[in-house]
Parts: sequence; structure tokens; C-alpha cells
Amino acid sequence: MIRSATITDATAICTIYNHYVANTTITFEESPVSNEEMAQRIKDVTGNLAWYVFELNCEVVGYAYATPWRTRCAYRLSVESTVYVSPGHARNGIGSQLYRTLLDDLRSRDIHVILGGIALPNVGSIALHEHFGFEKVAHIKQIGRKFDQWIDVGYWELIMNENQKTH
Repeated sequence: MIRSATITDATAICTIYNHYVANTTITFEESPVSNEEMAQRIKDVTGNLAWYVFELNCEVVGYAYATPWRTRCAYRLSVESTVYVSPGHARNGIGSQLYRTLLDDLRSRDIHVILGGIALPNVGSIALHEHFGFEKVAHIKQIGRKFDQWIDVGYWELIMNENQKTH
């Protein structure tokens, strides 16, 4: 079941996210996020945009949300999207279902551009974005450093319009 996230989901979301913080380079955070910090992030997003969770047997196993791309007024119709799935539930279609729900929500809000930033390499995330029509528009070399290695980031873009449908 997909539903809107609330601040009471912060602990479950931290469990998912902090696994990626501690074990991967797909997020550039290097220290675990506290439940309080995650609750604030959820509150900050849900004031203007959506944050969704995927529940399976009453357990949050994935989430997706969008944040403003930049703070300048002219960027107001552009967002950056994010999706994470619990490692134990990856590759089961949960990320796709969450992303479809998020993209439909963003379309209803008249968002024009959605950007997905992907720490490279990440074949699964690239495939997910391209499945929904995102196209690679940038590749920034060695922009981040984590676990004593340089990490590239690619950006995939989806320009929304009324004729476009999510897959």
C-alpha cells in the first residue's frame, strides 16, 4: 500500500536510509540521520510537496519524495526526486510503484521539470529513471568523496507536459 508519509514514519525511513548512508555511495551523507532530523525533513517536504511510503504487512519498506531543485523563484516549477527501498525488498517493483505515484502527484501540481541525481555507477537507478522517460543531461566527475573514493554524479531530467504519461 502506498500512502502519504507522516512524521511518525521517521524511524522506519531512517532504518532504510541509514543503511545506504553506512554502506553505499548512493547518498553523500556520511553520518546516520537521527529520527528527529528525518521527522523535520518530512515536515519540510510535506508542507509544499509530497512524500510517499510503501507499506507491506504494516512495515514501511520504501519511500519517495521530491524537494525543490533550487530556492530562487524562477526554479519554482522544478524539483529533484528521490526514491529508496529497503535492501530486503529491492527489485520487487516497489521503487517503480512509488515513483509512478510521485510522478503523478507532481504532474497534478503542475511541476514542469523533475531531476534525478544519481551517484554513479548505479545501474538500477538509471534503469528506473529511464523507464519513466528521464534522459541523462549531465555528468559531473568526482564531485563527491566517500569511503576514500571519488564519486561521479549524473543528472537525469524529465520534462512534464499534459501529453506525457507515466509508464
